[in-house]
Amino acid sequence: MTPDSTDTNILVQSSAVDLGDMFPEYAKTNIRQVAGKYFGHLSSASVHVTREGITYRCTVNMQMGALKMMSGEAKNKDLYAAFRAALQKTAKQLRRSKRELREDKAERIDKDMLLREGTSPRRAQRLREDAVPAANDEGDYRVAAE
Repeated sequence: MTPDSTDTNILVQSSAVDLGDMFPEYAKTNIRQVAGKYFGHLSSASVHVTREGITYRCTVNMQMGALKMMSGEAKNKDLYAAFRAALQKTAKQLRRSKRELREDKAERIDKDMLLREGTSPRRAQRLREDAVPAANDEGDYRVAAE
C-alpha cells in the first residue's frame, strides 16, 4: 500500500500494547474508507488502544473538515473487533451529521402555517364559516357571560 498525505493525519497509538505492523495499516485503511464514504475531507483522526485486564479498549476520534470531533469507544477481547465497533460508532455519528446537513426532508407547510398562526384547524374552520360559537365554548368567554 502506498502512503499518501492522509497518513500524516491518522495517528494510531498505544501506551502499553504492542500493536505490531498490521494493525496500524488496518486502522488507517478503514478510517480512510469511512472518511471517503461520508465527507471525503479528513482533517485528523486518531486511534488509541489500552489494555484493561483481558479486554482491549479502543477509542477512535475523527474530524472531518470543519465539523466537530466525532468519537467512538468500544471494548472487546479481540483488538480488531474492538476497533471495528468503535469505528462503527464514529461512522454512525458521521452519517447522522451528513443527514442533518443534507436538508432532504420536505417541509410541512400546513403544519408550519398553523403553528405560526396559533390556531387549530377546527377554530380556523369556524372563523371561515362565520358560525356563531356555542355558549359552552371554552375559547369564547363573552358568549358565556351573556
